[in-house]
Amino acid sequence: MTASTILAISGSLRADSHNTQLLRAAQKFNSGAHEIEIYDGLRDLPPHDLDLDTPELRPAAVNELRRRVTEAAGLLIATPEFNYSVPGVLKNALDWLSTDWTRTEGLPLRHKPTAILGAGPGAFGTVRAQLALRQILACTDNDVVVKPEVHVFRSHERFDADGNLTDDLTVELLQSLLSALEAKIDATAATAATAARS
Repeated sequence: MTASTILAISGSLRADSHNTQLLRAAQKFNSGAHEIEIYDGLRDLPPHDLDLDTPELRPAAVNELRRRVTEAAGLLIATPEFNYSVPGVLKNALDWLSTDWTRTEGLPLRHKPTAILGAGPGAFGTVRAQLALRQILACTDNDVVVKPEVHVFRSHERFDADGNLTDDLTVELLQSLLSALEAKIDATAATAATAARS
């Protein structure tokens, strides 16, 4: 992980998840300005437990996720839609990332440039899940890309048998989303550099 890395998180544990495939497509169609790394430890995170949510007691997998998010220049989150909202495993990860009870370690998500997207088999894609995710990220004070919105509906029609994204419009939207995220990352870096010189 470097200061120019975008950490990509899929909210699905499914091996053939279209959301994970969407993040692989982001790697493929990335401009190269920032490296995209896909986080694969979602399954290892235990349920959020306030009794364990301290720097000394957090499970190793949680501390590793918090470290990677803190060090990343930005986040790219792909969410499926379960019951009109985000999957529990994704919400659980965000809960582990949202706290700083000691007020000394910092909040990993605060002001973090973030883009969201999602793929689903239905006619509405992940519209409702992304709306729920935006509400969560407003609470955690992420710096979220507003447009474009990337809702990949009827996702089974947009990937081939090998998991490659084949829909040109989705590729175009994905590239536009990555460009918007890169602009936020660059603006954040410029602000930090100005503050450091002050």
